[in-house]
Amino acid sequence: MANKTLFASLRGALIPETDTENSEGAPAYALPPKQALAQYAATGCFGRTFYASAETQLDRVLQLCEAAGPEFVARVAIYSRSKAYMKDMPALLCAWLSSRDARLHETVFAQVIDNARMLRNYVQVLRSGTVGRKSLGSAPKRLVREWLASRDEAALFSSSVGQNPSLSDIVKMVHPKPAGACREAFYGYMLSRPHKAGALPDLVKRFEQFKGGGTDEVPDLPFTMLSALPLSAANWVGIAMTASWQTTRMNLNTFARHKVFEDAETTMLIADRLKDPAEIARARVFPYQLLTAFQNCGAAVPGVVKGALQDAMELAIANVPEIVGQVVVCPDVSGSMSSPVTGHRTGATTAVRCIDVAALVAAAILRKNMAAEVIPFATDVVAVELNPRDSVLTNAARLAAIGGGGTNCSAPLNQLNRRKVKADLVIFVSDNESWVDQGRGRGTALMAEWAAFRQRNPTARLVCLDIQPNQTTQASEREDILNIGGFSDSVFELIAAFASGQLEPEHWVARIESVAA
Repeated sequence: MANKTLFASLRGALIPETDTENSEGAPAYALPPKQALAQYAATGCFGRTFYASAETQLDRVLQLCEAAGPEFVARVAIYSRSKAYMKDMPALLCAWLSSRDARLHETVFAQVIDNARMLRNYVQVLRSGTVGRKSLGSAPKRLVREWLASRDEAALFSSSVGQNPSLSDIVKMVHPKPAGACREAFYGYMLSRPHKAGALPDLVKRFEQFKGGGTDEVPDLPFTMLSALPLSAANWVGIAMTASWQTTRMNLNTFARHKVFEDAETTMLIADRLKDPAEIARARVFPYQLLTAFQNCGAAVPGVVKGALQDAMELAIANVPEIVGQVVVCPDVSGSMSSPVTGHRTGATTAVRCIDVAALVAAAILRKNMAAEVIPFATDVVAVELNPRDSVLTNAARLAAIGGGGTNCSAPLNQLNRRKVKADLVIFVSDNESWVDQGRGRGTALMAEWAAFRQRNPTARLVCLDIQPNQTTQASEREDILNIGGFSDSVFELIAAFASGQLEPEHWVARIESVAA
């Protein structure tokens, strides 16, 4: 008969030894610089999180940039913007490159600075001195001038909302040379300088006429440029008819308050817009943004609009994999997960918590894999009953309502081992700050339980999805373990590729290194 004690000792010896501590002072594995930078780039918004201040995050990112080198930083910047849909982080990485590698800086600028908000972020970072310079310099100024020249006047005017710096401030900084009378008049208008009113773009003329009461026709401009004006009910309907997808999502209660939904045609137009696949793709929607919109809908928002948000969620999670075999999803519902997912930001703290995102990921995977088992955990596993045929939003709300307690990442695997469960893929969604289960030999408790789980399931794979900026993990990366960060739908694509064995060694980092830069 086999000596169980002997084999248990051998299994323990194969578990990698921890080499650091996490934010709770518990044993953990340090992420290599490239992996850590990727983690920050996919989750970091420079807001104060449960475990780190904004300043600490910034310092860590700059240190990781130096360690990873310009080539990888360039690829991370592009990935962070194009796949993770981040804003502040890719702007910072692009600005960092401006004083390290001129070629890479120009390449990244072209792919990352894709709208006026990103341009403002980039200029703000450069002027702050964070990356080693307090002025734009000749190359950044040239790139900004070229960016301005590549947009027509209507596009620039529509994107001129925002301050610190404003688009007008940027124009003052870089001194673009107007190409023609229209552009010259437009720059004069933006800078409040003398200009020929007759040469202004038609959109600016229509805005000034509307603002002055000369017309009731609402110009096709962002909501924020119009909402401060004294608007009639008909004006609000006009705004709603032409609003962007994101503006619509964020202002459903505002539209209801101004009686927009009393017009049946406008109501159906809004519902159709919200569930339009092309609009959803163009808006780079985070699934959690739909959850927020649905949760915040007041009683005056019609059912057909709320239903459209549910339809939109099904489209937004199109990348959720249908996985062959048994899937187990383990969302972290501990106390630290009550932190805002993008951190505390003065005047801009999101109502969406980490637990909401974890619950949403679990519910989305359950929706596509109806035989999946969902095991929430905090200090221990938490019993919850979910119907896989319910909508993603319904199950996500059920999971997010749990909350509280310490973090014990090994608890779900411990239960699976006690039950001798067979499974092919186990997915953790957490902030990875496990501490309840510390002190279990040379490795983390999670790795010990995973070693036992793999004895029964030798081809099983483990995914640790971290939704907070972090430098440690509870599971050491190897062929059967993927550490990944983020909360856009691109994480589902990576999980699917990993589950089917399509990812390269070092998984996520290798995928980022394949980005053209």
